[in-house]
Amino acid sequence: MANEAQRDGEAVKPLAGDVRSVPLWRQRYFAVFWAAQTLSVLGDSFALIALPLLVLETTGSVARMGLLTGVGGAAAVVAGVFAGVVVDRVDRRRLLIGCDLVRMGLYGVIPLVWLAGPQVWLLYAVLPLCEAVGMLFAVGYVTVVRSLVTTARLTEANGRLNATAAAAGVLGPVCAGVVAAWTGPAAAVGVDAASFGVSALCTWFVRFRSRPAEGAGRTALWRDLRTGVAFLRGHSVLRALTVLLFGFSFLALGLNDLVIYHLKHDLGHDDGTVGTVMAVGALGTVTGALLVARVRRRLGFGAVWAGSVAVCGLAFAEIGWARGVPAVAVLCALFLAGGAMAGTCSMSLRQEVTPEHLLGRVTSVFWTLHYAAAPVGAAVLTWAAERQGTAPVALAAGACCVLIATAALFTPLRRSGRE
Repeated sequence: MANEAQRDGEAVKPLAGDVRSVPLWRQRYFAVFWAAQTLSVLGDSFALIALPLLVLETTGSVARMGLLTGVGGAAAVVAGVFAGVVVDRVDRRRLLIGCDLVRMGLYGVIPLVWLAGPQVWLLYAVLPLCEAVGMLFAVGYVTVVRSLVTTARLTEANGRLNATAAAAGVLGPVCAGVVAAWTGPAAAVGVDAASFGVSALCTWFVRFRSRPAEGAGRTALWRDLRTGVAFLRGHSVLRALTVLLFGFSFLALGLNDLVIYHLKHDLGHDDGTVGTVMAVGALGTVTGALLVARVRRRLGFGAVWAGSVAVCGLAFAEIGWARGVPAVAVLCALFLAGGAMAGTCSMSLRQEVTPEHLLGRVTSVFWTLHYAAAPVGAAVLTWAAERQGTAPVALAAGACCVLIATAALFTPLRRSGRE
């Protein structure tokens, strides 16, 4: 028991100079890590626009776009089953660097092959691999944030990371749309590849607080997996949150494809307009991420999470009916603001309540379970939109989001009041 208490104390022990009076941007290692992830997201936003455009440009089918999204999501789910065990066993800094370098190489292949002509099959081969590696990176990313700041500043740190990432996402889609319009979507994927190289270089200069040695490497794989499941099942709020996010993820992953299809097919706009709308929408993520720490302190986790999901649902329901580009952009911003607040809250809560030596496994199980429905949802929503139109599909999806927010009021989330 004494050793366990010592480990928990180490898990929240601040780095030198890591106090409330020191702004996060002045804490060197956090600042470098912050910059690395912002640059990575800037490049990633190119792929967010470019890959669906490559499929749509070649096939003209939103269903094929949704299939690509679904295949990539399925690979992430499979990787998520084992990602937490890997993250808890290996050096997390080296893992993050390796994931960035692998994705740089994989995405870099696409523009080179496209020089000889479109090869859609390549996207279905590369994206699942990148998504699997990306899941490994994402689990590691969550665990190392707590090695850079104190527990008391986790929501603030996550909010800052999400806000600047979203700010990069404002510029990224605009640039991606311009690059795609001028030179084709394949060139935009090349920018994404380069961004991963820069991220790896920056992460090399970051030093994370050492974590206590655990016996995870000496235990069986399935025992490690069960440990993460047992902790998640035993925590009433995380258990309820996982169930609710299972339904929300089913609905939310296909939004990007539906918006692109609505703008290009229903409203007849070009790639540049798609990038502009996504950039304006990303302002919502910036706003939500910057506000979440203050709002959570005032209202508490449960109220913020349920309210944010309700906002997402209302915005989603209206997107398919919006006939003007400004209206679509504003609705995207509202959806992404709600998503940023809900996502930052759930990530911070999980970091706060999970012991350091279990954080990778718990994060992996959490994401795997609630994200398992997302690839199926993306494929179903885009398939339905191609046959029934975006308006009724978006309305139905938005209504279901509101129902999920209402259901949260009848779970332990409701009792997660003001801190």
